[in-house]
Amino acid sequence: MNLRLFYRPVSDIFRKIRLISTPIVSTSFDRLSAQTTGNILPCQFHTATCKYGVKRIKGKDNKNNKNAKVHINNSEIQGLINLEAYKNDLQQPIDRMKDDYVKYVSLRSAAGSMESMKVSFEEKTYELQELAQVVRKNPKTIVLNMVSFPQAIPAVLQAIEGSGLNLNPQQDGTTIFIPVPKVTTEHREQLSKNAKVLFIKYRDVIKDTENNYIKKVRSMKEGVSEDVTFSVQKQLTALSSEYIMIARKLLIEKQSELMGKS
Repeated sequence: MNLRLFYRPVSDIFRKIRLISTPIVSTSFDRLSAQTTGNILPCQFHTATCKYGVKRIKGKDNKNNKNAKVHINNSEIQGLINLEAYKNDLQQPIDRMKDDYVKYVSLRSAAGSMESMKVSFEEKTYELQELAQVVRKNPKTIVLNMVSFPQAIPAVLQAIEGSGLNLNPQQDGTTIFIPVPKVTTEHREQLSKNAKVLFIKYRDVIKDTENNYIKKVRSMKEGVSEDVTFSVQKQLTALSSEYIMIARKLLIEKQSELMGKS
């Protein structure tokens, strides 16, 4: 039997395999093929299958490790930072977010938040009730008496128009009339968008708090091993993620309430 005729088609087959998957096919194929022809084909395919299988398993393990739940070791964290202070700093944005949702993104927020609305005037920040007398003339109209601080009227108008509450103030001398908008679908959608803006604002506050504490941990080099430092950093991130999830849940509940889905 002419071995040269048999060798050529097998060589062509493995040349194609080499082009498709260079890292898998052995570079010693040419030397082996000169010695034998009957055992190369099964051996090479077996090697390729094994290498691909290992790669898939390794990728899966990495994904599982990335999503693995971080165990919170209070004593380990407490050894580097004040854990209670950290939790309090994470809770404060949640509390402020709840307050802002009541004041600014409820269906009755226009009437309920006017007194505490922030107004920038003469390089300072005031609550509206410090500059004007707020009177609810009827359920559909709010009246601001600006006789005590008429010079603050432009600043008050700007604050009301930029509040995102869909208010259209009307000035008459030192008096500002504010019609309370009807609860329309557009108004609900706008409030829902405002709720998301507030969520993003306080989510970023939580992440900034996390980053500040992580910087403190990283700066502690004397008497602290790298393993402990790395572990505490992961736990701080896990804790902040829990508070972000609380904020996200508040957002979902608020948006459902605003859109009449609750």
